[in-house]
Amino acid sequence: MTEEKTVPDTAAEAAEAERLEAMLAQLGSGTGLTVPEGFRCGYVAVIGRPNVGKSTLINHMIGEKVSITSKKPQTTRDRVLGVVTEHDAQIVFMDTPGFQTKVGNQLIRRMNRTVRSTLGEVDAVVFVIEALGWRPADLEVLRLLPKDAGNVILAINKTDLSKSKDALLPLMAESMQKFPFAAIVPVSAEKNRQLDDLIAEIKKHLPESVPFFDPDMYTDRSPRFLAAETIREKAFRLLGDELPYGIAVTIDKWVEDEDSADIVATLIVERESHKPIVIGEGGAKLREIGRLARADVAEMLGKRVHLEVWVRVRRGWSDDVKALKTLGYE
Repeated sequence: MTEEKTVPDTAAEAAEAERLEAMLAQLGSGTGLTVPEGFRCGYVAVIGRPNVGKSTLINHMIGEKVSITSKKPQTTRDRVLGVVTEHDAQIVFMDTPGFQTKVGNQLIRRMNRTVRSTLGEVDAVVFVIEALGWRPADLEVLRLLPKDAGNVILAINKTDLSKSKDALLPLMAESMQKFPFAAIVPVSAEKNRQLDDLIAEIKKHLPESVPFFDPDMYTDRSPRFLAAETIREKAFRLLGDELPYGIAVTIDKWVEDEDSADIVATLIVERESHKPIVIGEGGAKLREIGRLARADVAEMLGKRVHLEVWVRVRRGWSDDVKALKTLGYE
């Protein structure tokens, strides 16, 4: 008689199975880690329209840079785990791409699918809007959430742009009319205001559990991934509105020892006409991208870094299923 393996038939069951496996692994790891009674641990999705400040919010709550930021939408393309461990809880953040209401290519379709799939895997959701008020794109994202969800916290970000706290009261009242949020927390990610209040609300929704990750760990992403994202961030920031969003980064060489790292990366663009934009006059723009990225990667690794950045054309990669898989966008 053969033993049949039960396969979870819902996203919730799959998430619970993953959580149980993590707990068992931690308990059997022999690390000697002890946690207080009532310790909580769980996954939290941070969602919202593009350019609302999700990545900045996560980075400031964690105290480390795990997700790149820029003023351009579509900066975040992958779910990035960021981990906060405190004396009574461990919060595992999942930074999602900003939901795109205009589905134009395969890349954006994959980004939107990532948002939807994440919502079924988490214990709490932080929905982010700006203090300036609701926009149509915010409502599009809100429609992704089931009305009976009791684990959605509204974070009203960029309160430093508001004239006073009282000015937010009508927005908070309006927000409760739109959705039965479990809590509303005004914050300023950029200024580090009321982030502790937001973390306190998140903890209320986490189940009792041993931590999933080592307390010293702040992300599950590899240094190679973070380095590639850093290069992409610098390109976004330096190129301004000159270049469309058809840009990706690959790490072609990574040789590291105790004192230094030798890295070669490639910026991939979609058209030949984009290449000189990235390179700049006399190569100035590309050198500046490399210089700024090298400084951040050296700080991240805590060692000297030699970084070479090249540019290559891969026509139509953002709408090519095979190309997206090759570049890591599943």
